[in-house]
Amino acid sequence: MNIDELVKEALELGFSHAGKLNMDALVFMPEVRDMCRADRCHSYGKCWTCPPGCGTLEDITERAAKYSYGVIVQTTGEMEDEFDAETTMLAAQNQKDNFIKLIDIWKKRYDDILPMGAGGCRICEKCTYPDAPCRFPDKAWPSMEAYGLWVSKVCELSDIPYYYGKNTITYTSCCLFNNTDQ
Repeated sequence: MNIDELVKEALELGFSHAGKLNMDALVFMPEVRDMCRADRCHSYGKCWTCPPGCGTLEDITERAAKYSYGVIVQTTGEMEDEFDAETTMLAAQNQKDNFIKLIDIWKKRYDDILPMGAGGCRICEKCTYPDAPCRFPDKAWPSMEAYGLWVSKVCELSDIPYYYGKNTITYTSCCLFNNTDQ
């Protein structure tokens, strides 16, 4: 499959937007990791898919370097007003559910992919980190932010909007592929 077919497949699955990822936009930044360290989501140091459990920036940079192309997928929710928590949660759940489906499809087709989700892992009620290995290593993946990516900048450099207007909320994920899988 070429990149256009992957994008079409994502859109058909229910994402609001999808497009080709600019691989040069993958700059794994310590500043983003510093935001994780502030632990506003209460997952820092408590989960395999969040820092430091997901690896160092050097690990991530090395891991991502073996991939040659990627796809960005997004779900945008139209909120009644800026306090519309129901739409925010629904858009987040739709992004998560559709990304799980899409990654399951792509994992059957490609030998090696690197998914990066939106938000933290919520598969287990309590993560095994750091005492035991992840229970679901094939289903759990770090977020773009956990890997140190400034998501709005990745979108901008990939010619994909990040902001879709007033009273919208957008969740963004991506997946990396190898040329050998085409």
